[in-house]
Formats: sequence, structure tokens, C-alpha cells
Amino acid sequence: MKKLTIIYWSGTGNTEEMAKLIEQGAKEGGAETRLVNVSEATIEDVEQADIVALGSPSMGAEVIEEQEMEPFVESIEGIVNDKIVGLFGSYDWGTGEWMENWVERMNGCGAKVVGDGCIVNLSPEGEEAEKCKAYGKSLTEV
Repeated sequence: MKKLTIIYWSGTGNTEEMAKLIEQGAKEGGAETRLVNVSEATIEDVEQADIVALGSPSMGAEVIEEQEMEPFVESIEGIVNDKIVGLFGSYDWGTGEWMENWVERMNGCGAKVVGDGCIVNLSPEGEEAEKCKAYGKSLTEV
């Protein structure tokens, strides 16, 4: 059984809801999951997982959250080489450029990013919720 750790930051609850839906999909795919707020996450959480999913909403000028998620991502850049990584988050405006940049950044660190990440406009409802579950399941199939 693959171990998936989902580490996220959420301001309004949208990205947290995405994390829970991704976890549900991953469990359906047979993974053992762990859901962790980035404020409680450690480098060991990443090292000990077979798969890591990182979630952050788009902030400011289309960047990931800068006070907690950005420093955590910087701290793991050297240990994600050859690790399966999922990226997800919600946004309110813009084009999704922040996710494109994040995918490119993590691939540049040697991570095996699954797809183009998973983004949702505002809260994950209906088809968007199903998209999150499907992304979670896809993480277990790599």
C-alpha cells in the first residue's frame, strides 16, 4: 500500500476541502493517507511518504501562500528528487499561472509531478469536487 501525505495551507477553507477530497480519492485508489496542515508538517513527513501532495491557494500576484507554504516548499526542494508529487489549490481570479509556475518549479527539483496539478475556482463543488477525487486517485496510479 502506497503512503500518501497531503500537506496544505488554507485561508478560507477551499484548499482544505480540496485536500479532503483528494484524500478521499486516494483512499479509493488504495493508498494509506495522512492529512497535515503545513504549520505542523515536517521534512520527515515528505521523506517517509511514497507520494506527497502539496496544496496552496493562489495568493497576491499568482503565487503560493508566502508565510508558511513557500518556506516549507523551499525546505523540501532538495529531497523531492524522484518523488511522486501532486500539487493542488484554489483561486479566485487570474489564469492559473501560479500552478503552472509551481509545477515547473517542482519538476525542476526532480519531482515527478502528476499532471498539471489540480486547480479549482473558489470552492470545490459538483464537477470540481469530482475532479479533486479523481486527482487523488490518479496520485496512487503513478
